[in-house]
Amino acid sequence: MAVQAEAQAKEATARRPAAMGCLAGGGVLALLLAMVVVAGPLWWWYGWRIEPEEGRFAVLIRKTGKDLPAGQVLALAPGQKGIQLAVLPEGRYFRNPYTWGWEYHPVRDIPAGSLGVLVRQYGAEPAAGEIIAREGTKGILPEILRPGKYRINPYAHEILVLTATQIRPGCVGVRTSLVGKDLLEGSQPPAGGRNGYLVGPGEKGVVAEVLDPGTHYLHPFMETVVEVNLQSQRFEMSGVGAITFLTQDGFPVSAEGTIEFNIEREKAALLTHQVGDLDDIINKIILPRARGFSRIEGSKKKAVDFIVGETRQEFQNNLEAHLKEKCRPWGVSVNSVLIRNIIPPQEIAAVIRNRELAAQEIRKYEQQITQARSAAELVRQEMLAEQSSKKVQAETAKLRAEIAARQDLAVRQAVAKRELEVATVGLETAKVTAASQLLTAAAEQEVIRKGNEAAAAVLATKVKAFGGGEGYVRALLYGRLGPRIQTILTSDQAGGVFGLPLPGTGERKMEVAK
Repeated sequence: MAVQAEAQAKEATARRPAAMGCLAGGGVLALLLAMVVVAGPLWWWYGWRIEPEEGRFAVLIRKTGKDLPAGQVLALAPGQKGIQLAVLPEGRYFRNPYTWGWEYHPVRDIPAGSLGVLVRQYGAEPAAGEIIAREGTKGILPEILRPGKYRINPYAHEILVLTATQIRPGCVGVRTSLVGKDLLEGSQPPAGGRNGYLVGPGEKGVVAEVLDPGTHYLHPFMETVVEVNLQSQRFEMSGVGAITFLTQDGFPVSAEGTIEFNIEREKAALLTHQVGDLDDIINKIILPRARGFSRIEGSKKKAVDFIVGETRQEFQNNLEAHLKEKCRPWGVSVNSVLIRNIIPPQEIAAVIRNRELAAQEIRKYEQQITQARSAAELVRQEMLAEQSSKKVQAETAKLRAEIAARQDLAVRQAVAKRELEVATVGLETAKVTAASQLLTAAAEQEVIRKGNEAAAAVLATKVKAFGGGEGYVRALLYGRLGPRIQTILTSDQAGGVFGLPLPGTGERKMEVAK
C-alpha cells in the first residue's frame, strides 16, 4: 500500500507542469480574443469611417488594382488604381483602408452675380484651334455653373469663377458667337436673306438677337457681349463740329445747335457691327447727312435770310425731317434738331445788327404801349372785380340773414306746435285722471255703503238671534269678561242686572276656573 501511494504521488507530480502549461496557453488565447472583440470595432470605426463635414466632400483614391496607363490622371475604368472620378458628399461611409484612401476638399461656392466655367483636366489633347473641349478631350466644357454650391473633383475639373454679364437699364447686349461654323468656310447666305454682317444659329459671328437689361449667365469662352446704349444721346454741333456752308450770295455761314438721337433696339446688333460705336454713328451717319443737306439748302438762301425772318426756323425743321428720313433705315432715330445760333459773315453782321436793333427798339416801344394798355385794362378789370365782389358779399349777407330768419321762424313755430301738442296731451290726461278719480270715489262710496249695510244686517241678525238688544249686549259682555273673570258672586234667585246679584239678596260664592 505504501508503495502504491508513493507511485501515485510521483505520477501527480509529473502531471502538474503539463496542466499548468495547458492553463497558460488557454489564457493567452482568451486575451487575444478579448483584444479582437474590443479593438475590432474601434479599428472599424476609426480606420474605415469616411465622414465629410458640412461644406466638404471626400475624393476616393484606390490603392489596389490595375495601374493607370501613362499620362492618365484619373481611374476611369472599374478596378483601376488611383484617384476616382466620383466623390462622396456629406455623410458617413465605410471603406477598407487597405484598399482605399481618401482626401477631404471644401465645397466650391459660386456667389450671386458670378458663374463657373469647368475645365476638364483629363482626356486626350484637344485639336489645334478648338476652344471648347469635345467628348473625351481636355479643355473648357460648354456647360456653365450658375450660383450655388458644387462638389467637383479638383483632380478632374478646374472651376474658373467669372463675373456674369450685366446689362444696365436703357441698354441692350450685342452678342458675338465665338464658336460654330465659319462663314468663310464655304457657307453661302440664303437668297435675299442674310446681309453679310449677322449670322444665324450655329454660326460664328454677330448674332441678330440682343440681350435685354439684367443679369445673363453666358459662357464667356463661347460668346462675348458688347453693351449698346439705347437711351437718348445729344450731339453738340459747336466749334469744329459746327455746320458751315455758303449762302446764295457767297457768304460763309456757321450754324450751331444740338441733335438728339437714339439707337433702335431691333437694329442695334447690325448697326454696331456695320458702323461702330456712338462716335462712329455720329461721324459716319448723322454729320455727313447734316452737312450735305445744309450745303444744298444753304445755297438757296441769302445770308440775311438766316439772320432775320422765318428762314432760320424753316431751315431747322427741314434739317430735322431730312435726318429722320435718312437715318431711320440705319436704325438711328433722330428725335429733335435745334439750331440755337447762326453766325453770319462779318461783312454784313454790323449792318444787319443795327437794323435788327432798330427793329427791336420799335418792337420794344410797341410792347410798352401794349403793356400800358394792358395795365389800364387790368386796373379796370380789378375795379370791376372788386365791385362785383362787394355786390356778391352784400347779396350773400342778405341771403344768409333771410335764411337765418326763416330757420328761426321755423324753429319757433316747431317749438310752439310741440308745446301746444304737449298741453293738449296734458289736458286730455287731466280729464282722464279726473274721470278716473270720480269713478274711484263712487266705487269706494258704494263699497262703504254696501259694507255698512252688510254690517247692519249682521248686527240685526245677531240681535234677533239673542232675542233683543239686551240679550245681545249681555252676550257681548260675557264674551269680553268671561275669559278674565276668576270669581263671581251670584245667587240662585232671579233678578239683577245681567244676572248679577243685587244688594240684600242671598249671596254665595262660586269659583270659576280661569
